[in-house]
Amino acid sequence: MQTRIVIAGAGPAGITVAETLRAHDRQCNITLLSAEPYPPYAPPAMADHFLHEREDTLYWKGRDICWRLGLDYRASCQVRSVDTAAHILHLADSTTLPYDQLVIATGAGLYAPVPGNDLPGIYNFKSLSAAEQLVAGVRAGNIRKAIVIGAGFIGVEIALLMQDLGVQVTVIEMRDRLIPKLLEPETAGIVLSRVRQRGVEVRLDTQAEAFLGEHRVAGVLLDTGERLQADAYVAATGVKPNIEWLLYSGVETGWGVIVDDYMRTSAADVYAAGDVAETRDRLSGERYVHAIFPNALEQARVVAKGLLGRAEPYAGAESMNCLKHLGVEVIAAGTLHGAEVLCRRDPGALRKVYLDEGRIVGYSLAGDIHAAGVYRSLMLRRTDVRPFRHQLLENRPGAAWFQTAMRM
Repeated sequence: MQTRIVIAGAGPAGITVAETLRAHDRQCNITLLSAEPYPPYAPPAMADHFLHEREDTLYWKGRDICWRLGLDYRASCQVRSVDTAAHILHLADSTTLPYDQLVIATGAGLYAPVPGNDLPGIYNFKSLSAAEQLVAGVRAGNIRKAIVIGAGFIGVEIALLMQDLGVQVTVIEMRDRLIPKLLEPETAGIVLSRVRQRGVEVRLDTQAEAFLGEHRVAGVLLDTGERLQADAYVAATGVKPNIEWLLYSGVETGWGVIVDDYMRTSAADVYAAGDVAETRDRLSGERYVHAIFPNALEQARVVAKGLLGRAEPYAGAESMNCLKHLGVEVIAAGTLHGAEVLCRRDPGALRKVYLDEGRIVGYSLAGDIHAAGVYRSLMLRRTDVRPFRHQLLENRPGAAWFQTAMRM
């Protein structure tokens, strides 16, 4: 009898699990569920899709990927709950779906822990369905002014996208800089300058106290007492895993779905991967949701290996992100503090590398991202860089230290 594998969620993690399974097993029965009406797509490519109407990067595996993999793909399919003891999913259309093994890959949505955040008219730009609604409103001329609450990487990218689409955008950030969790003040200052040059209004050290309105959002109340109004509001202060359907399921959750080093949950025959999974950080060992594309792909591969009976431990998630649509390239990875900070300032560029006990623990690059991949490799391998630390910030192509570092 064929093994019935159900993957709840068709984002990068879900489709990668399916693709990896098929590369090793052409016989197992794979059902892929998506709450959205589209083929599997790559969320990081949405901005490029809306700006340039490109589909090749959005549908990164091809629109026909589910057919090519021989999947039972069910679009617009909502999971209501799961009975892990009976191995049965209960769907929103009142039908049930049995499974032998289940993968939870339901992703996450943007949110803001602000009263009124559930009012209609507050947009979540983490899904293509929600983004389509927002962009359709812009193109119809119904959205000319927008307020973005939160200035993390996603909030900044949303603001830039809407500004490029002709919307007047105001960003509200409670901290003293943009992308405060991932950028140190000097790099954040470069980003702030460029964002303002692009026409986005940014209000730092300002907190949104509440979304206003009864039946639909009608404004934002700030801690200054001001009331701001717009045609659209985007909550983007954080990422909230989609785990509400797991209540009383027997699957242990914290902020996300808690998994072990093999991406297994507390329930038998149930795995989790992607933005919904709460995993270990590769460097610090701390557990939290690492909601970035590369982590989702690697977690998915670990899950697939487990499903195939070839269990391999997950090395741990990385903390890393980049801004592609700013006009100046920015990458930040790891921990942006250390016993020693190496810094290089050039016209239009800032490079910082953070060291502890001679090992790279983080780096931030703005305007010049040369050697980012080398830094990442050295950081993950915990290489002692003291023999060539004085050369680490050399950014000319073919610098001798690159070859020395990669041979170690």
